[in-house]
Amino acid sequence: MPLATLAVISVLPGCATAPLVQGSALSSYDGLAQSDGKITKSRLHVRKEQVLAAKTIRITPTAFRSAVAPTLSDEQRALVANAVDRALCVSLSDRFEVVTPDAPADLTVRAAVTHATETNEVAAGVSAATSIGVKFIDMGTSVPIPIPRVPIGLGDISIEAEAVEPSGRQQAAMVWGRGATAFFSTPRVSKASDAYDLAAAFGEDFASLLVKGESPFKSTGIDIPSWQKVSSNMGLAPKHAACEAYGRSPGIPGLVGGKLGLPPEWTDSGRETNPKP
Repeated sequence: MPLATLAVISVLPGCATAPLVQGSALSSYDGLAQSDGKITKSRLHVRKEQVLAAKTIRITPTAFRSAVAPTLSDEQRALVANAVDRALCVSLSDRFEVVTPDAPADLTVRAAVTHATETNEVAAGVSAATSIGVKFIDMGTSVPIPIPRVPIGLGDISIEAEAVEPSGRQQAAMVWGRGATAFFSTPRVSKASDAYDLAAAFGEDFASLLVKGESPFKSTGIDIPSWQKVSSNMGLAPKHAACEAYGRSPGIPGLVGGKLGLPPEWTDSGRETNPKP
C-alpha cells in the first residue's frame, strides 16, 4: 500500500460512530444503567437471581423494519435479523434448553433492530482486494503484515432486546450499539456486511447477560467458547433442535468467503424454511 494512502488512513477515524438508539420494542426501559465495553455502548439491567433460576428459553424472531434501514433490501434485513436469532440460540444453549417459539418456557427473548447504517461497498471492496494482494505478496515471510481496513463507510447497528417471564414481567433488557472498526471488522462487498457481523456480536452479548446474569462487559478474563458453540459456528448441528430454524452457520465457506470479501448473502442461506425435526 502506498505511503500516501497509509498517511491518509492514519488520520481517519478507525471505527464507525455507534449511536445508541432506543426504540419502542421493550415492555419497559426503567432501570437501564450504562454498561459500555471497549467498542460497545450499552444500557442494561438484569434480575440475576430470577434469570439464573430459569432453565428453558424461547426466541421470538428479531424485528427489523424497513424504515430502520431503507437502503438495505428485504433479503439483507432478513439475513441480519436471522444472524441475531442464530447467535442468540447458539450462545443461550450453553446454559438453557432452547425450545421452539410456540412451546412454553421460563423466559422469552424478543429483540428488534433500532438503527443500522450501510457499509460502503466500494471501500470494503478496496480493503478486501488490498488485503488479499498483500497476503499474496507476503507469502513465505515469517511475520504477516496486518493491513487495516480503509476506514470509510464503516457500518454500525443498534439493537434492543429483553427477556420476559410467562406473566410478561421483564427480567433482563439491553439497548446495544456498536460500529465496525478498521482493524477488527471483515470488509465484504455488501451494504449489509457490517450489520450482519455486528448482529451476531449482539446475540452473543445478550445471551451472555442471560447465561451469567451479569453484564457481558464486566468480565476481565478470557471466555473460552464451549465445544457446542465452536461446533455450531463451524456449521455442524446445533445442541438444540430449535436452533435449526435459523439455519446453520456458513462455517468454513463463510470464513473463506469473508477473507475474499464475498457478500454474506452468498455464503449464508439464512433462516431455514423447513427446519429438520
